[in-house]
Amino acid sequence: MSKQTWKAGNMVYPLPAVMVTCQSNEENANIITVAWTGTICTNPAMVYISVRPERHSYGIIKESMEFVINLTTNKIVKETDKCGVVSGRDVDKFELTGLTKQKANMVKAPLIEESPVNIECKVEQILELGSHHMFIAKVLCVNVDESYLDETGRLDLHKAGLITYSHGEYYDMGEYLGKFGYSVKKKKKKK
Repeated sequence: MSKQTWKAGNMVYPLPAVMVTCQSNEENANIITVAWTGTICTNPAMVYISVRPERHSYGIIKESMEFVINLTTNKIVKETDKCGVVSGRDVDKFELTGLTKQKANMVKAPLIEESPVNIECKVEQILELGSHHMFIAKVLCVNVDESYLDETGRLDLHKAGLITYSHGEYYDMGEYLGKFGYSVKKKKKKK
């Protein structure tokens, strides 16, 4: 296989496409679409989002030191994109998209009702890294749409139609390939 060497760049794709809600007071709840997000730690539960300082949401998050990560699905992919290309300085994104505000449990920022999972976060640290600043946050609680729970109460999120982002394009999550550890699992012997 032949390979080309390119200049340094971020090529870790696909990424989750999420909508982050933030609010510093009653007048300015906002939504920003983010693909630079992920898990940092399990215990304590911590996540991060990276946002350009010139974005409207950046100032809101920096002032309030909290936000909500709202997972996105193929049913709200158009709204997800719109919240990434239209500025909250100019429009109310909830009104523009028709997404529904839902009261959060532990932060001021609203949840997006149409999202299957909402992760309420409190910023612990801001790393100023260059084009983007990373908000490192502790997860305060997670809100899960009950329609994605199976009969045992287990979250069956693959049914939600989660979307990913890769090189400026959105994709529906692919087919199930296996469970963690399936490659080394020993086969049961037949009796």
